[in-house]
Amino acid sequence: MTPMNYSDFQHILFEHRPNGVLLATLNRPAAMNATDARLHLELSKLWGVVGDDPAVKVVVVTGAGDRAFSAGGDLSWIQEMIGNADQIAHLQKEAADLVYNILACDKPIISAINGTAVGAGLAVALLADISIMAEDARISDGHVRLGVAAGDHAAIIWPLLCGVAKAKYYLMTADFIDGREAERIGLVTACAPRDEVLPRALNVAERLAMGSQSAIRGTKQAINQWMRMAGPIFDHSLALEMQGFLGPDAREGLAAVREKRAPNFPSARSQG
Repeated sequence: MTPMNYSDFQHILFEHRPNGVLLATLNRPAAMNATDARLHLELSKLWGVVGDDPAVKVVVVTGAGDRAFSAGGDLSWIQEMIGNADQIAHLQKEAADLVYNILACDKPIISAINGTAVGAGLAVALLADISIMAEDARISDGHVRLGVAAGDHAAIIWPLLCGVAKAKYYLMTADFIDGREAERIGLVTACAPRDEVLPRALNVAERLAMGSQSAIRGTKQAINQWMRMAGPIFDHSLALEMQGFLGPDAREGLAAVREKRAPNFPSARSQG
């Protein structure tokens, strides 16, 4: 695939601010910035474009509008994947690229989590080097709600951020967490009133942009080795997630989400 540049992005808006700060805004506001096939591709490719741009020192990522950072996967896109082995194989590679390309980007990434964050958007929000979340915003890794394993980023980062016990609880229940609780358990760097989230993120970005770039990037690269050590764990979780999209629980999970009802998973009805 031909390398992308900023003009190729359809669902991410860019604002080049002073001192090498780039503001990247996920821009599907009518869909609460939910991830469709195109946005998922763009989230996997963004970090290479940023890494190759000598004018960018720091990236701040946020969501358009005042309701969501990114409200999960677009349901019609998920419908296309269920039971489709070719689509699932493509998604598995792209989901791995999204995570590993974020880790490979040596420039600081700051997420301004201005509203609901679920799915691939949540992966970006939590894999960012610094995350600032609205106090009343809510996040959830909703994979088990769909009947698939939590595979797109959770296994590589949640245990490091909030510990294994909390990670298992929230990943196995898919409970929502607000900004205050996310900060309390260490899942995000800080929380703030909603109207202060983006200004605070931009302020931190300015500070980092004025610092020693070699020192800051070197620090990031070294700490990211913790995530790289968990690479085989992530690869395993991603394979289990994709396997789940081939099974009957995913069909029931998607139907339940669409119909706004509790799921009745086939695996929960089986014996043993």
